[in-house]
Amino acid sequence: MADIYDFYRKGKQNMNTKSLQTLEYNKIIDQLTAYASSEAARTQLKKLMPMTDIAEINKALDETNDALSRIYAKGCVSFSGIKEIRSSLKRLEVGSSLSISELLQISSVLSCARHVKNYYEQVEDSLSDMFSALEEASPLNSQIKRCIISEDEISDDASPSLRDIRRQKAAANDRIHTELNRMLNSAGTRTCLQDFVITTRSGRYCLPVKAEYKSQVPGMVHDQSSTGATLFIEPAAIVKLNNDIRELELKEQAEIEVILATLSAAAAEYTDVLLTDFTVLTELDFIFAKGQLSRQLHCSRPVMNNEHRINIKKGRHPLIDQSKVVPIDIYLGAAFNLLIITGPNTGGKTVSLKTVGLLTLMAQSGLNIPAMDHSDIAVFNNIFADIGDEQSIEQSLSTFSSHMTKTVNILSEADKDSLILFDEIGAGTDPTEGAALAIAILNDLHKRGVTTMATTHYSEIKIYALTTEGVENACCEFDIISLRPTYRLLIGVPGKSNAFAISKKLGLPSYIIDDAKTRMDSEDIQFEDLLTDLERSRVTIEKEREELNAYKKEVSDLKAALTKKSEHLNERTDKIIRKANEEAAAILRDAKEYADETIKTMNKHGMTVKELEHQRSAIRDKMNKKQEKLRIETNKPKAHKAHSISEFKTGMNVRIISMNVIGSVVSVHPAKNEVSVQMGALTTKTKSSNLEILEGYKEPAAPSSASKTAGSTGKIKMSKASYVSPEINLLGKTVDEAIAILDKYLDDAYISKLPQVRVVHGKGTGALRNGVTSYLRGVPYVKAFRLGQIGEGDAGVTIVDFK
Repeated sequence: MADIYDFYRKGKQNMNTKSLQTLEYNKIIDQLTAYASSEAARTQLKKLMPMTDIAEINKALDETNDALSRIYAKGCVSFSGIKEIRSSLKRLEVGSSLSISELLQISSVLSCARHVKNYYEQVEDSLSDMFSALEEASPLNSQIKRCIISEDEISDDASPSLRDIRRQKAAANDRIHTELNRMLNSAGTRTCLQDFVITTRSGRYCLPVKAEYKSQVPGMVHDQSSTGATLFIEPAAIVKLNNDIRELELKEQAEIEVILATLSAAAAEYTDVLLTDFTVLTELDFIFAKGQLSRQLHCSRPVMNNEHRINIKKGRHPLIDQSKVVPIDIYLGAAFNLLIITGPNTGGKTVSLKTVGLLTLMAQSGLNIPAMDHSDIAVFNNIFADIGDEQSIEQSLSTFSSHMTKTVNILSEADKDSLILFDEIGAGTDPTEGAALAIAILNDLHKRGVTTMATTHYSEIKIYALTTEGVENACCEFDIISLRPTYRLLIGVPGKSNAFAISKKLGLPSYIIDDAKTRMDSEDIQFEDLLTDLERSRVTIEKEREELNAYKKEVSDLKAALTKKSEHLNERTDKIIRKANEEAAAILRDAKEYADETIKTMNKHGMTVKELEHQRSAIRDKMNKKQEKLRIETNKPKAHKAHSISEFKTGMNVRIISMNVIGSVVSVHPAKNEVSVQMGALTTKTKSSNLEILEGYKEPAAPSSASKTAGSTGKIKMSKASYVSPEINLLGKTVDEAIAILDKYLDDAYISKLPQVRVVHGKGTGALRNGVTSYLRGVPYVKAFRLGQIGEGDAGVTIVDFK
């Protein structure tokens, strides 16, 4: 049962071990092992090997991914309580008693099972059955914890007999100390002692007596000092008490053996539970170690397939510093199964090979890979990697011979379910022959349908990839401006070695480089020039594509925002119109009903002027209440064109911009570019730039000394001043008084065709201002009103504009 998960963990035993070492798979295992808490899990992790059954791989990946999800949700639970108890369980099966430390280890496993089971919320995933399989065995765990305090101490509560024995032992110890203290304090004994302390020898209490006073202290000598000057004597008076303590110690030990036997018998009833808990906890420790590695490397679950299809998105080599590694996109196995990577040295070709190989090994081992989501990884029965210079002096093998020996072995073992990685294939010998051999080897593998990646500097292999179906070129990007590699892998574009450019940057004289160029074949030169043109065109197209994608995204975002805003405005407009129509209909209905009722009343009964005025006020109040929720936005001063000083004439009506007040020109001062303006009873001087001429506005005629009067008692009398001030002062008035005065003033001002007036009501408690505001909402010929701004009287003034 302890090995129920080993069937997939050990993986395929004939996976090429040399390739595992070449791809540094062991370093991944070392990192993984560091995250395990128990020795059992670490042992299993060290045995972890790539699997070849896709169902087993997906099962392991699901477990790793579910562990990662739980870690992200609540952190990683501690498995430090897992102890190796399998040997103890076997002893229990044959009826043996366990030691204190073994029982404590069983208790630790049970406590760990309880903690792990209760740590995460109940969720349905691939780990749910494992968590459910954990059993706490609380009675056994509680019994062990009650009886055993530590590896060196059994609790007094373990049994009544043990408590009684220890009580007797403590009493005997007290009697011994009492007797020895009496002897220490005795004048006759003190002179005989080397030191005034109580000590023990061989578990018996003694006194340190000077050798010359041996006869003065009767008792048994148990030891002496190294110099012989001190004898450790057990006084005769406490020999029996020491014997009693020794007997009690033997009884105590016997009782402890009984307690341990009882606990062992209780544990024997739970051997199946304990074995299950240990196995499941070890497995969970194993799985959560993989989850923690995934979190550390920012990994994601790959999508496995049996179609030899690889599509790694933004893959990162896990052994390179994650802050420095450049993500690469690699795909093969769909349109082509042979990828030729070219480019300058130190440009990332070998890292690309190792990234593909190592990520494939990780995925087949049930580990998430450091790449984007939905990356595709194929399942291979074997992976072969010929990477690095492995010349052997002992075996008389050169670099070429070493590589060729490995190539021969690879060709004999590889099949269509293999992945082959060649680094600098055909190197180490004559370039012409090496290139020919490399092409022949790659062509053989291509025809056999073996998924292969190879790096090279040979132009012949680049041409082979360009002219052969199912074979694709790729290159590690090189910045020809800075002459530095970018480490990006570009599939579909053959790369240049850039030997001349790099040599020139490193200081090689130009005449040597020019001489080297003349020694190249014209076809080679044309091919390299073609590659250069292709690279430049690719960079240009890539930049244009990025700009186009950015524009598309911007247009899409703007379109989405505009659509959302339009929908919001339409919805809001419909709501406002619907509400306004409902309110308007209600107001008109109420007004009509009230007007009809008033007309009926007037026709039925003769009414005096005072009664009519009362009815008029009542109607106005009712309309004000109906329109209480309406709001009129304040008007802000509009932009105006500047006027020259010559345009201002005496008597002309103007607006003072800073105060937003209307007045008339009293006098003009061209020398100072200033104009004197009268506003009611006030006169101010201001710059011409601060004035706006009111077109079509004429000053009313001067007020007459008499007013027209008409009528007699019982008739309405009307009088209208021929001159109306643009300002009215309501300070000191009650709300009712102020409204009556304001009502008449506004009628006069409107009839006099004043475009704007100022109503001075002061700040105070705000009652008068609120009353004026409520009244103005119901005046039909008022276009808008607002509180004064700074320079106009602030909140103590209301500016009223007429229609």
